[in-house]
Amino acid sequence: MELSTSTLRPGLLVAVTTSTGGNVQWFKQVIESDHTEEETGARRAKWETTRTITDPEEFEAATKVRSKARSLISSVCARSAFGYLCPEDKKDKLDAVVREAQALVKAFNDSSKLTRVRFSVIAGRIAPDDVEAVKAINGEVRDLIEAMSKGIRNLDVKVIRDSATRAKQIGQMLSPDAQARITIAIDTARAVAKDIVKAGETAAVAVDEAAIRKVLESRTAFLDLDEQAEIGAPVVESRGLDLEPSPAAGTPSAPASFPVDCDFDVPTKDVETAPAAAVPAIEV
Repeated sequence: MELSTSTLRPGLLVAVTTSTGGNVQWFKQVIESDHTEEETGARRAKWETTRTITDPEEFEAATKVRSKARSLISSVCARSAFGYLCPEDKKDKLDAVVREAQALVKAFNDSSKLTRVRFSVIAGRIAPDDVEAVKAINGEVRDLIEAMSKGIRNLDVKVIRDSATRAKQIGQMLSPDAQARITIAIDTARAVAKDIVKAGETAAVAVDEAAIRKVLESRTAFLDLDEQAEIGAPVVESRGLDLEPSPAAGTPSAPASFPVDCDFDVPTKDVETAPAAAVPAIEV
């Protein structure tokens, strides 16, 4: 059975790389070189590292530019465990923020003396029938739904809200039907979080089991159907029958008894077989 791909909208997987270089020097002093301790057999090493920033103000400015460039991309994309996800209908916005981030980085690098900011973006298209992409996104959605339910059970408002926010972001990549399902879970979880905040400490005895069930119901929409074995037509194997010689005339025939093979995983009950009626002998 193939994986259902109806949960995914076409879009882009966006990889963002940012870094800073220059203006920082590192000095490493080895105190104990890597060695094996005779008593325990454990390996041990010890060193001391010293960092020196020549121009702290420029370094801080570079850090802010680097953070701003990345946040521009995340403003139109959903953050996931394997990169940023951008729906197809937001591609123009993505192109615009990439240009804005590049201009921001270039302006800093043109004026800086010691520090350089590096920024690069690579985008790959995700098709709705990309099985591996669907499996990855569905898996993360299931994990977030599970996290929301655990947050409700533990009355952890931070976990509930963080998971709900990430789920809402990834929801941009889902089809309308799948998006509606996860929205139910998000709205339910956020409502519980709001009730917990209002109730304060008294909420410690008010775990909403109904809300947990409602949240988890959405999880079934994102199961990977291809994990199930393909169901084919049942194959019936014929069995050879060893027939006893025909009984002599006048001898009652014994009822035939054959073992029953069942290919279906269902419980069976013993069936009592009524004794066969005696066949009267025929006089010739």
